[in-house]
Amino acid sequence: MTTSTSSSTINPLAVVTGASDGIGFELAKQFAQNGFDLIIAAEDPGIIEARQVFENLGVTVSSVQVNLAHAKGVEFLYAKIKENGRPVAAIAINAGVGVGGSFARDTDLQAELNMINLNVTSSVHLAKLIVKDMLQLGQGRILFTSSIAATMPAPFQAVYGATKAFIQSFAEALRNELKDSGIVVTALMPGATETKFFQRARMENTKVGAEQKDDSAEVAREGFEALMAGKDHIVAGSLKNKILAYGGKILPEKLKAGMHRRE
Repeated sequence: MTTSTSSSTINPLAVVTGASDGIGFELAKQFAQNGFDLIIAAEDPGIIEARQVFENLGVTVSSVQVNLAHAKGVEFLYAKIKENGRPVAAIAINAGVGVGGSFARDTDLQAELNMINLNVTSSVHLAKLIVKDMLQLGQGRILFTSSIAATMPAPFQAVYGATKAFIQSFAEALRNELKDSGIVVTALMPGATETKFFQRARMENTKVGAEQKDDSAEVAREGFEALMAGKDHIVAGSLKNKILAYGGKILPEKLKAGMHRRE
């Protein structure tokens, strides 16, 4: 399903995936508040309600309800982007999901494979398409939503943590490849944030699921500002996140795995 307001020829265009709620919603709001027209995407019908919120900020918005965990979904979204007829000035590749629990005893294989498809495969697929277009223009901005989980092994979120480690590595490598192209690549690294993530991952009863979390609006603001400033990454949110990320650089993997297990 795709809906839109009347087209605009003035504002730059931003694409945000996973924009129906949480960090993605707030990232889209940041773009809208800073004068970007939007193409927003998510699997759930909430993306239509989100469109109405952003339209009230005075920008043109197109919404695409699509499952990006499937290649056809990514191609469908890209087709809608091309139909818009305008170059993408910025894209926030944010759509993702979590799965929590013991890999050996609790988690469902299909759920984990779906998570890999959404968190990793769709991110690479969409980036491949968008980067080629940006290269032709010699400019553009790409924001990947990574996580501080990317800096350490993540027991009881083993596959999720691995997907975010992939995204972090991919973002940094892509940034280096594109350093002389006019394209900026930034990784947003939040910690535990107040979204529906823990509910969907069935982690509400874990220590980290029950504790106070960062505000998604603040995390998104930091991510947007880092992207606009051309930074390679930003550890968003609380001081605890920054300490954990720093520890991720210097501590041995075994120790980091033990620390994460206690969370």
